[in-house]
Amino acid sequence: MLLDTLHLDASNPADVQRAATLLAAGKLVAIPTETVYGLAARAFMPSAIEEIFRVKGRPMDNPLIVHCATASDIELVATDIPIVAWRLLERFAPGPLTLVLHRHPRVPSIVSAGLPSVAVRIPALEVTRRLIALAGEPVVAPSANQSGRPSPTRAEHVLEDLGGSIAAILDAGPCAIGIESTVLNLTAEPATIVRPGAIEAADLAEILGYEPPLASHSGTGAPIAPGMKYRHYAPRTPVFLTDSLETIPTGALVLTTAPVESDRIRARLLTRQTLYDEFRRADREQVPAIYVLITPDVRADRALMNRIEKAAVSAQRTDNTPPMC
Repeated sequence: MLLDTLHLDASNPADVQRAATLLAAGKLVAIPTETVYGLAARAFMPSAIEEIFRVKGRPMDNPLIVHCATASDIELVATDIPIVAWRLLERFAPGPLTLVLHRHPRVPSIVSAGLPSVAVRIPALEVTRRLIALAGEPVVAPSANQSGRPSPTRAEHVLEDLGGSIAAILDAGPCAIGIESTVLNLTAEPATIVRPGAIEAADLAEILGYEPPLASHSGTGAPIAPGMKYRHYAPRTPVFLTDSLETIPTGALVLTTAPVESDRIRARLLTRQTLYDEFRRADREQVPAIYVLITPDVRADRALMNRIEKAAVSAQRTDNTPPMC
């Protein structure tokens, strides 16, 4: 049954209260954050969380991130929190840092795919933290898209994927960062980055005293955080990586960080903020393929490369065509 998805305005206090009331009633609401739009449900309501998995088509062994309004709220969902976690939160929260901690027994196991850990963060947007407080408890909020698709950085992206399937979207305009949060695992030593994001290893070293390495997933069992195991960030349009414009077919679409003067190809700007928007734009325009020019500045951006490589691998698995490099 299709729902009448409400399009609410984050600048209107009455609309924020309406979104909070829907969340409190167990409904799904797409919420803005500084990273991407999230699909929110009450963190202590298993039936609402199950609906997230159903609506997104998300594998049940892919854990969710719990979003809290304040640092003290993290104690509602995590236990045995190390001192370094509080130091990291003091430095980086509210903001795009997710910490993997030991899960509190009151948190439904579905949130963490049955694992003893839980991923938590405090979003930077004040209106989002106010919404969570009004809802009365922390919320889980994976990206508000169909599983595997490019994450939504605008309200219209959410409506493309989930319009008619969720109760409402709270629209705060384009997301400032445009890629998902950095996820840092603190349940084992040394701490490891399980998903790169805007907060980089060098930033974390200021608190940890060392640059945490990037973890990998073996491909078996439940991943400890989102974005490690399954197809992610991929448009329907095949994505290919190249280090030379000469390899790109005439008339093709290329994403690049620097202007390109060419009558032979169509170039569009590649940044963290534009990546998912351009992926979705290519789908709407039904272009045959997307070529991403991998220059040294792109290769040095670990978070951006992570998303691009996952999109390219996903496209390869879809159409059996190998990437160009």
